[in-house]
Amino acid sequence: MSPDTFLKGFAEFFLMGFSNSWDIQIVHAAVFFLVYLAAVIGNLLIIMLTTLDVHLQTPMYFFLRNLSFLDFCYISVTIPKSIVSSLTHDTSISFFGCALQAFFFMDLATTEVAILTVMSYDRYVAICWPLYYEVIINQGVCLRMMAMSWLSGVICGFMHVIATFSLPFCGRNRIHQFFCNIPQLLSLLDPEVITIEIGVMVFGTSLVIISFVVITLSYMYIFSVIMRIPSKEGRSKTFSTCIPHLVVVTLFMVSGSIAYVKPISNSPLVLDVLLSVFYTVVPPTLNPVIYSLRNRDMKAALRRQCGP
Repeated sequence: MSPDTFLKGFAEFFLMGFSNSWDIQIVHAAVFFLVYLAAVIGNLLIIMLTTLDVHLQTPMYFFLRNLSFLDFCYISVTIPKSIVSSLTHDTSISFFGCALQAFFFMDLATTEVAILTVMSYDRYVAICWPLYYEVIINQGVCLRMMAMSWLSGVICGFMHVIATFSLPFCGRNRIHQFFCNIPQLLSLLDPEVITIEIGVMVFGTSLVIISFVVITLSYMYIFSVIMRIPSKEGRSKTFSTCIPHLVVVTLFMVSGSIAYVKPISNSPLVLDVLLSVFYTVVPPTLNPVIYSLRNRDMKAALRRQCGP
């Protein structure tokens, strides 16, 4: 084994992040800390309101509570480690820590795709089949859809981690990202042995495409129904419940898909790091703002919980 090759079971990686400059590292830590704080507070607030307020015990807010809990976990997998690394100037992460971070990241990212798809189906039934909504989206169906969403994430996470970390790494152990993500890890593998992981990525990307198609079809039917509503106020109210979800879906899926289907590069690219921010940091931070500040029921629930 050459000196540049490191043993798979005893290695550590170095997360190169944004820059080696101390000043930029401090700015990065400060910005990430404020964003993380906003995301945590916002998502925990939604979890609290949808749990405590009796008016929000509906399937829509059940799914939203799951999404907020997932986003809280999702952003916590990557950002705290990145902040600590910037402040301590220690970018190392153990082999096991990297594998664990990659697993939870892929697990939660896949689950988010599944939950966003379920939420689009919920909106489709609520708007296109309102008379049958309580029959179709009952408590049992909600629990089964959430269980399948979380299970799909666990399976996908295990598939990625087993396919990647069971292979021998070679070359320099530098990851040009602020967290352990699969595309960057693939650039550290021998090109001749990554066929299995590429197959897993193709499978995962196919599931994302299927989910995106399902979401797109759901909204095509939804918008066709909305346009037939005679009242302008009715159309506006219905649109306001759909547009936020569509914005989150587009931002998350498009940025994530681009990052995972683009060619793997061994050299650091600023675009790769910035693109990763859009699918790791922005959605968990924007979700609470979109779903609470623009939602009358959420604002009313907050007033009831804070009022006398």
